[in-house]
Amino acid sequence: MAVILKHNGSLQIRYNLGGTKEPFRIDLNHRNLANGQPHSVNISRHGKELHLQLDHYPAVPYSLPPSTDIKFNSLKTLFLGRVVEIGNIDQEVQKYNTPGFVGCLSRVQFNDIAPLKAALRPSASSLVSVQGEFVESNCGASPLTISPMPAATDPWHFGSASAEFPYNEESTIADGVNRNSAIIGGIIAVVIFTILCTLVFLIRYMFRHKGTYHTNEAKGADSAENADAAIMNNDPNFTETIDESKKEWFI
Repeated sequence: MAVILKHNGSLQIRYNLGGTKEPFRIDLNHRNLANGQPHSVNISRHGKELHLQLDHYPAVPYSLPPSTDIKFNSLKTLFLGRVVEIGNIDQEVQKYNTPGFVGCLSRVQFNDIAPLKAALRPSASSLVSVQGEFVESNCGASPLTISPMPAATDPWHFGSASAEFPYNEESTIADGVNRNSAIIGGIIAVVIFTILCTLVFLIRYMFRHKGTYHTNEAKGADSAENADAAIMNNDPNFTETIDESKKEWFI
């Protein structure tokens, strides 16, 4: 079994107990696990039923192929960080084996084996081998202050088949997205309504004043015989006749 954290932050679980040519693969690419935040992965298998839980999301069941062996009784070595064994290694594991995992590992446990705790003990067992720098750290996380989950709601407690998950982030995020979408939709509707009202007002204004213009015609032009008479009737001080104004003088 191999747990691979890829460069893009996705996680891949490879399971091969024998009986199949290719390992059974589970790809978790819907979240970025290389974002600098702590993440937890819990894998449990009973026969050919595999359950995988990522962070506080509900556990997801998987079924191994019918031809898969279910006995895991030939455990030889447990590698953390990278595989340093020489020999036939899975090509996908070899692809991410250089430089290997870079980061912080915490609370690693395989059945009843806790390799990190064993390596940090003053009298470390000779079965534990450390290569490179190995420093004790809390991985930048605060100490756990939350009380343990009751057995009735713990999905990993055997015998709690009807366990309910107290928190589901997926539904919470979906509700938040729906509320935000409703607010944004309301704002857009108000903006569109305002623009339509403005356009209606402008169109009515343009049609109301269409063809309206101002002229400098003399008052009484409609009742006068001609334009010259209208000018003379409108301005009593106008003594020059139109005929005289049209005379041309030559010198």
